[in-house]
Amino acid sequence: MQTTQSEYFVQLAELDSEHEAAALGEQLRREGFTAVRRFLDECREYLRRYEEEECELAEALLHKARIMLPDPGRISPSWTYIWKEFDGIMSTKRHVLSDIDKGRRNGEWQVLLDNQFSNQSIAVYPGLSFYEAVYMFAYFRTELENNEYIRLQKVDTVITFSGADRTAIASRG
Repeated sequence: MQTTQSEYFVQLAELDSEHEAAALGEQLRREGFTAVRRFLDECREYLRRYEEEECELAEALLHKARIMLPDPGRISPSWTYIWKEFDGIMSTKRHVLSDIDKGRRNGEWQVLLDNQFSNQSIAVYPGLSFYEAVYMFAYFRTELENNEYIRLQKVDTVITFSGADRTAIASRG
């Protein structure tokens, strides 16, 4: 049976053995760069949205995905360290999810990146839901350089001005 590109991630969860994962991976690689890119994009999307009840499932899926595609860097050098990146995202996400109580997760969140020894601008990703912010935090955490730091912050009060509208909009999180 021919597998369409969007079905690979769905089938990943249904695999019962490493042999099945390897066989599905062969089929995926035969379809080429675009199919692999879509599969990795689907893996990344899953990492973005899973919640703490799925931490073990996410780790099991990543293990199967790694068996399916043991060396994605052979297809594209930009994927050489993709499994290391995904492992880092899951590890950081697990840590954050265990540290922040469910009752404190509502409201607006933001992620801030800075290097106090650089004259580059601070990067801020505001207006995020909790799970969006946790993913962004985990994603950027995997590639922090020396002297860089990252912060995950819950926003308590927001005052917004727009150039077109001269009135302030304030809200509490």
